[in-house]
Amino acid sequence: MRSGPTGLFVGLSTLDVIQLVDRTPASNEKLTARDQVVAAGGPAANAAATFSHLGGTARLLTAIGSHPLGLGVMADLNRLGVAVWDLAADAAEPPAVSSILVTASSGERAVASTNATGHRLDPPEGLDALVAAADVVELDGHHMALAVAAARAARAAGRRTLLDGGSWKEGMHDLLPSIDVAVCSADFHPPGTSTPGETLRFLREHGVVWSAVSRGGEPIVWAGPRGGGTVEVPTVRVVDTLGAGDVLHGALALGLALPGDLTPGAFVAALSGAAAVASRACASFGTRAWMVGGDAGA
Repeated sequence: MRSGPTGLFVGLSTLDVIQLVDRTPASNEKLTARDQVVAAGGPAANAAATFSHLGGTARLLTAIGSHPLGLGVMADLNRLGVAVWDLAADAAEPPAVSSILVTASSGERAVASTNATGHRLDPPEGLDALVAAADVVELDGHHMALAVAAARAARAAGRRTLLDGGSWKEGMHDLLPSIDVAVCSADFHPPGTSTPGETLRFLREHGVVWSAVSRGGEPIVWAGPRGGGTVEVPTVRVVDTLGAGDVLHGALALGLALPGDLTPGAFVAALSGAAAVASRACASFGTRAWMVGGDAGA
């Protein structure tokens, strides 16, 4: 049985079909992939899998459905120790499928997916109890009505909230006032912003006390209530960047689940530890290979 903290992850689950290729194909061209991985994906799902792998108890609130492809997503998450609350359990249509090409020479990826467009999820009965049972609540901004309800419940229950800001989404203005920590990608551009500094300032003005912007292998830029700084990202030979941000958030959620007020030192330490885990994930192909070989409890 796990004795670590409990994390509730709210957001997107997909079926990821990942192909390792020498280059992205041209129009009307066929290529033979070097390797292939098929796994559950999505920001919240991958973060939950990371949290569980590192020793936490992960619970995922999402939409998957009863289609055979959805059953595969559910089986993969269960295998990884993630307890899933499927709010679209009776849906017969396929889950969102992400088609991903990873270029072998650079580790860069190209992704096509429908994401959360197929489901409109209402907050479930028992949401307050699920939130109260968690030490940290992570949200990826997909299924926005559900995310806002979960974040507000967490704020009411005194549970720390973490936003994975992959991109700016409709409804984000309603979500931000209930977010304690936001870690965003360089592609996250709130209205009127174009630089990491402007993004951090926007988040602060909208109620987010602790925030950061990740920039691939470049230092993470962060801000808190009394200043900010940067966190170095370990250098690795990059094989695949897919899911690195999701891994970062899952590992960071574990660091943020500890009781007590955040301090600059604790925030930087949590970011640094999460960056180290995400860098390890970039050194292997797919979103699961990094978990093999004893990272649990890191």
